[in-house]
Amino acid sequence: MVQFPKWQIFLVLAVLAIGLAVASPNLIQRDTAENLPGWMPHKQVNLGLDLQGGSYLLLEVGLNDVFEDRRDNLVDAIRGNFRRARIGYTNLGAFGEEVGFDLRDAASLESAREILREINPQFLIDVSNDTQIRVSLPDTVLRDQAVAVMNQTIEVLRRRIDELGTREPSIQRHGDDRILLQVPGIEDPEELKAIIGTTAVLTFRFVEEGVLPNAGNIPAGSEILPAAEGESDRYASSYVVNKRIFLRGDNLIDAQGTFQDGQPVVSFTFDTAGAKRFADTTRDNVGRIFAIVLDDEVISAPVIREPILGGSGIISGDFTVQSAQNLALLLRAGALPAPIAFLEERTVGAGLGADSIQAGRIACILGFVFVIIFMALSYGRFGLMANVALFANLVLIVAALSGLQATLTLPGIAGIVLTIGMAVDANVLIFERIREETHINGRSPVTAIDAGYRRAMTTIIDSNLTTLIAAVLLFQFGSGPIKGFAVTLAIGLITSMFTAIMLTRLLIVTWLRRKRPQTLAI
Repeated sequence: MVQFPKWQIFLVLAVLAIGLAVASPNLIQRDTAENLPGWMPHKQVNLGLDLQGGSYLLLEVGLNDVFEDRRDNLVDAIRGNFRRARIGYTNLGAFGEEVGFDLRDAASLESAREILREINPQFLIDVSNDTQIRVSLPDTVLRDQAVAVMNQTIEVLRRRIDELGTREPSIQRHGDDRILLQVPGIEDPEELKAIIGTTAVLTFRFVEEGVLPNAGNIPAGSEILPAAEGESDRYASSYVVNKRIFLRGDNLIDAQGTFQDGQPVVSFTFDTAGAKRFADTTRDNVGRIFAIVLDDEVISAPVIREPILGGSGIISGDFTVQSAQNLALLLRAGALPAPIAFLEERTVGAGLGADSIQAGRIACILGFVFVIIFMALSYGRFGLMANVALFANLVLIVAALSGLQATLTLPGIAGIVLTIGMAVDANVLIFERIREETHINGRSPVTAIDAGYRRAMTTIIDSNLTTLIAAVLLFQFGSGPIKGFAVTLAIGLITSMFTAIMLTRLLIVTWLRRKRPQTLAI
């Protein structure tokens, strides 16, 4: 272990140089670091909500609204399919969690079953008296759908917040229908709520022509929707719109705020399937009015003058530049699959975060100083070499957090403080073994150091590996602050192994070769 090849020396020096370069941007202001040239390291450690302040929101996802909408869509689908198949029915509607209807003729029961299976093979079909039919989904399917809605909501929220340039939001499922959202660094929580709280459901439907909203003769399968603000002056205050949706915003692949005739507009582009459906629909309905509906408001109602074959279009309205950009952001991020409600809101001020940073800084400094004093008093020159490695260990931890763009929280600082104490464990084991080889077994300095490193290595690897397994499990099954603690603990274990086994040994071997001592003062 006292043999140190040149490639190992270069490796240690290279790792230390890279670590120092990557960690150095943390010594300057964040704005200054972001303006450094691209070839220079400029990433800094991201501070969590408890360190730099931000917004804490508890959201409730309206799963019941989603299932109610799906039942309404099922009613529309059954009505359309039965009409085309000439199956007579009455009392079609949603009844609790089921959709039901009565057949006029029991002879059409099998035809009705086939149509329902075509709509969804998973339907549970309950028939009484050969004419009364109730349709529902199994509980397992409903649970899977609820999980899918929650996962999609979390993903959409993440994309929307990432669009704002926010660093490392924490978005976690909380119970069956709630989401815990923590966003550090947001100065205006109300703007954040406005962005994530907008459902932004974009749909394309046909306007029922010749039907006045106030006439009282609204056809079945239609509804009255208000015009968005700014549209009522140009078109109408409300529209009678068919509930059947011929295209959804889910097929959008891009949306951008732009200008047309000097006015802010939003351009959109469909994917291949959406472009084909849009082209086919507009080709078959030239001359009809269709409504572009955003969150149950008609933002535009153009006439189809000719088939729209390019798979793209323009949403115009009474937009400002900012509102057009916000709408484009929402459409790019995707529609929330369900409405959300804000149950709890907390804002962590930057002052509280500064207090946490100061407390963490004091804890780190005190821990560092006490460990340095202990090592120097206990092991003399060898302890001073271990202290050099301890400082390098801190630099490497900061460099790893910066390079990985991990978020540092208050528990993460606790992990660093713990690592400071644990970082010298390997050196303590090695030094005690060297002391034993020197004083008890009477070995020479070279053989004592060699034996100390070789015989302590198994214990060092075992102790650090078991702690690393615990850190991995904490990260895998923990959440929020627990993960932050696990990350810094794992990084600290890896860097402390490197500095204890490689850097401290390099310092000791270099001193040993130059001084060639006859005894070891340890």
